Amino acid sequence: MAKIKDVQNHPNSSLEKEELIIKEEAETNEEYGCNPYEREMDDLLKNGVVVIDKPSGPTSHEVSTWVKKILNLKKAGHGGTLDPKVTGVLPIALENTTKCIPMWHIPPKEYICLMHLHRDADEEKIKKIFKEFEGKILQRPPLKAAVKRSLRIRKIHKLEILDIDGRDILFRVKCQSGTYIRKLVDDMGEALGTSAHMQELRRVKSGVFEENDAVYLQDLVDAYHFWKEDGDKEELRRIIKPIEYGLRHLKKVVVKDSAVDAICHGADVYVKGISKLSKGIGKGEVVLVETLKGEAIGVGKALMNTKEILKADEGVAVDVERIYMEPNTYPRMWKRKK
Repeated sequence: MAKIKDVQNHPNSSLEKEELIIKEEAETNEEYGCNPYEREMDDLLKNGVVVIDKPSGPTSHEVSTWVKKILNLKKAGHGGTLDPKVTGVLPIALENTTKCIPMWHIPPKEYICLMHLHRDADEEKIKKIFKEFEGKILQRPPLKAAVKRSLRIRKIHKLEILDIDGRDILFRVKCQSGTYIRKLVDDMGEALGTSAHMQELRRVKSGVFEENDAVYLQDLVDAYHFWKEDGDKEELRRIIKPIEYGLRHLKKVVVKDSAVDAICHGADVYVKGISKLSKGIGKGEVVLVETLKGEAIGVGKALMNTKEILKADEGVAVDVERIYMEPNTYPRMWKRKK
């Protein structure tokens, strides 16, 4: 019987770098801002994310608190609760990056689960039931859940049986954020007529964060020690990803330097301030607003699609809803209304 720890992610699961459409050529001033992957360590600690391989035992909140203490930070938060006994990918947002956590819940998550049936079941029937549970399902959160136990719809993108050994079924599930795998197993057991329980669970992907990104808590302790005691920041820089790393799944609108500070002070994104953008942006879609250096300024709702933005000469293209960049990072090139 295959074990959960022996199952690897599918190849080619990383996000590829996106090619952007140029609306208007623009240059950036190297005196302001910087490439996100070249930030100074103190700045990275305030605008970064650490992906922990959560061990069995502690709660997700406890892991988040430990990361905060290890890195001597004022604030940290986790992106997606794992039960104490569940292991795997747990992204931890550092300080300013906690503003990004809602964006991490947009892409699906993946788990490897070991399900144990309470009675024997025909293999063909098991496969049939697994197929029936793909797509949209109704779920009521379990009694111990920290949310209201109202019936809700969740999407199961894929259920893949990896191994069947008697009453033990090892499977991979790709699902919408907020899906309870323990409840999914209970419901499939009822549908099979055998009843079942979740014996073991590991999260192998949480949005854009994968197992390859994850490190053990002790690795983080050692890397921080190397930096503070020996001045060697190479390992800590490898572990801490910039805030932009966790926003790679969002389509982008890249603005000129002249528009950056106005947006940081609450302005929306106007067509005239746009230099580049992603293909296929839909009206109403959440998009990432970036600088020409690739820095995340904030996120907002697109008021025009890609084609409309490319054709327009004026108007608001993005209704900015959340700002990540500190004002005055770029010089002010706008006038206040009297």
